[in-house]
Amino acid sequence: MGPSEVAIILFGVFALMVVLRVPVAFALGLACIPVFFIDDRLTPFLLLNEMLKSYNSFLLLSIPFFMLAANLMNAAGITDKLINLSRALVGWLPGGLGHVSVLVSMLFAGISGSSTAEAAGVGGVLIPAMKKQGYDTPFAVSLIACAAVMGVIIPPSILMVVWGGVISVSIGGLFLAGVLPGLLMGLSFMLVVYIYAKRRNYPVYPKPTGKELRSAAVSAILPILTPGIIVGGIVGGFFTPTEASVVAVLYAMFLGVFIYRRLGLTQLRETMYDSGRFAAISLFCIGTASAFGWLLAYFRIPQLFVDMVSGWGGGVTSVGFLTALCFLVIGCFIDAIPAIIIVGTILAPLAADVGMHPIHFAIIGVISIAYGLVTPPYGLCLMIACTVGGIKIKEAVRDTLILFIPMVAVLVFVILVPEALLWLPRTLMPTLIK
Repeated sequence: MGPSEVAIILFGVFALMVVLRVPVAFALGLACIPVFFIDDRLTPFLLLNEMLKSYNSFLLLSIPFFMLAANLMNAAGITDKLINLSRALVGWLPGGLGHVSVLVSMLFAGISGSSTAEAAGVGGVLIPAMKKQGYDTPFAVSLIACAAVMGVIIPPSILMVVWGGVISVSIGGLFLAGVLPGLLMGLSFMLVVYIYAKRRNYPVYPKPTGKELRSAAVSAILPILTPGIIVGGIVGGFFTPTEASVVAVLYAMFLGVFIYRRLGLTQLRETMYDSGRFAAISLFCIGTASAFGWLLAYFRIPQLFVDMVSGWGGGVTSVGFLTALCFLVIGCFIDAIPAIIIVGTILAPLAADVGMHPIHFAIIGVISIAYGLVTPPYGLCLMIACTVGGIKIKEAVRDTLILFIPMVAVLVFVILVPEALLWLPRTLMPTLIK
């Protein structure tokens, strides 16, 4: 069989499984089986072998630990500390609680690295509060869902860890490159909140006194140190991403048990159980996606794609837009991690062929696939926020589309201005990032 026939079988069976509502992790594994039986050189045992090889990765250990750190922060009541600080900083602006929601999401993103944990943790507190203050429920839900996307863009980011491990890119460089897009996204959301507030007369908080501001800053200083410890430790070479994830867990447990005294044995057991359950789902998905990706590489399907596209001409910008389009579309249907393993490995040779910087390519991919968290039918963050808000997804689509406009604008900026994106990694990691 040639690459084109294998590609038709793999993607055809996978698409059929998705249409039949088979979970993505199982659909990826089932799509591999026909190829293993048809080709005499292969055996179905390779499916298990490739899955086991993918799990034999020190880097992947960071995924369950980052998830556990995020859930421990939620259980320890860190969200309340961040809300108090954000209220003191931006609550006095028109649409105060909307601005608070965005800033809390930015701060929580620097702690958790997980958008779903952010949507559940921040949304569980702020969506009811916004409804109580007279904010329209669809807008409150859409704002929390879209702001939660920053959880995998502002470092640390689980998706960047996966990308760096799968496609061999500096994770420290990816973390630093995610800072600017995350800040731009947060500021653009705050602009949208300001416009909504002026048109709908949303309430504001009174300006805080200096004493109130100092009190809020002091209570939140320990959680805010988390991203500095994680990113600074990785960039400074003090520990690896996996070691950083363990440090994040120990720090979260220290805060929850000894400082805030919100974590007892019962809460720790429940948090570890939930984290292990969700990590198992993600890691199983990584295993089947890795077997799928191994078949793509074995039959040289990425090279087939490069040969097809290179005939059209184009350069870094056109490949950037093509990358964004591919990830935006596939992100509507499957989870981000298998999308990175499958689509990222297909497009990486094309990006290298046109001379695109691997960090630039990675950030485009991560941002685009992260947007799938608010685009139906997958839209996991939107689904979580709608559940918290007690509305159907279709009721939040209009406001989500409005908030999606600045998100797309940030993505276009990232594609068109790679030098701005790469400035921070090149400045802080000059020997590693050229």
